[in-house]
Amino acid sequence: MAVYTEVSDDELASFIAAYDLGALMSFKGIAEGVENTNYFVHTARGPFILTLYEKRVAREDLPFFLGLMEHLAGRGISCPTPLRNSKGSNLNELAGRPATIITFLEGFWVRRPTPAHCHAVGRAMAQMHLAGDGFALKRANALGMSGWRPLYEEFADRCSEISPDLKALIEDELATLSGKWPAGLPEGVIHADLFPDNVFFLADKLSGLIDFNFACNDALAYDIAVCLNAWCFEQDLAFNVTKGRALLRGYEEVRALTAAECAAMPTLARGAALRFLLTRAYDWLNTPKDALVSPKNPLEYVRRLRFHQGVGSISDYGREADAT
Repeated sequence: MAVYTEVSDDELASFIAAYDLGALMSFKGIAEGVENTNYFVHTARGPFILTLYEKRVAREDLPFFLGLMEHLAGRGISCPTPLRNSKGSNLNELAGRPATIITFLEGFWVRRPTPAHCHAVGRAMAQMHLAGDGFALKRANALGMSGWRPLYEEFADRCSEISPDLKALIEDELATLSGKWPAGLPEGVIHADLFPDNVFFLADKLSGLIDFNFACNDALAYDIAVCLNAWCFEQDLAFNVTKGRALLRGYEEVRALTAAECAAMPTLARGAALRFLLTRAYDWLNTPKDALVSPKNPLEYVRRLRFHQGVGSISDYGREADAT
């Protein structure tokens, strides 16, 4: 359960009183999520989400995340929107943690995405990329290529606890990607973590995007690479080219990929697979045994990475040659 910080009734009532939300009627912890503490809060004005940012999230990044949600919502993107209290602040303090209240987004995330879901995600991602243009704040991708080796070095000596071949695989991949990582691709604001549990649907219609706590400035095509990894592999970890085709088609219905982005996609997908392999491996080795949140299996991303190593072009992900 993702409730790391307990909040008393009196603390929450006092916090809510600073907003124009009416009386607090009920609240409960939300089990899903990994990074922060989340509560479902119901007031006289309806449901909202209260988030307390835990120590893993840098406080200096919070204005970027909250400002981005406000910017995107103002551009027509369906996403949670931070509320401002009577002093005009969207970031405040509760139980010793930075905290915010955001609007409640109706929907659910799909456990088994279909090509139709992938198509919708592709369109929504492209719309978000276009809407992010003009957002004034900047945030580097802390989990981009420059951050991979320092993260790896924190657990390199323990790789064999996960798999005897993992150390060699990661070191070879770091060396390969550092020599061929694409530069000069179109950049902007990306979500960087657009997994199925961060996309809500209602009756198979995409209702919104959530959890912008990894959002940053980076190559737009890298966001697509993350989604190819997150949405287009089956439970047996085989790549589903039909889903890949649907995701890419949905994206390009809104924003066409450049020739350079198409050429770079296999490398970007390898990098995205390595990024999640590294963070999962770190969590696997460092999460306490009695933690409320179970770490995810890093070896799932070894399988994905092996697939990307054999990809020759973006057509292997399903993009039709005549797409524009």
